[in-house]
Amino acid sequence: MDAQTRTELEAAAFRTLLEHLNKRSDVQNIDMMNLTGFCRNCLSRWYQEAANARGIEMDKDAAREIVYGMPYDDWKAQHQSEASAEQQAAFEQSFAENVGKKDA
Repeated sequence: MDAQTRTELEAAAFRTLLEHLNKRSDVQNIDMMNLTGFCRNCLSRWYQEAANARGIEMDKDAAREIVYGMPYDDWKAQHQSEASAEQQAAFEQSFAENVGKKDA
């Protein structure tokens, strides 16, 4: 497979991922972090970093709007709920474990 085709397939897969995440607005970012180690905010940060690495000026809000399909504050107001004590504890546990792996 040539590099251009690979890039096009990766871009199509990313667009499909964003569509899927937008359809599954019931899935909270903290749950994604607890299960997968990344969330919508991570995707938007990676997108912003990729743009910036190519000399494209993009701030956090612009990248989040691409990932969330709307301004982040609007998405939060419509879809984000307060994290439960259990979700927060799982997040803290996962974070501690992952930070420990990076430091090892």
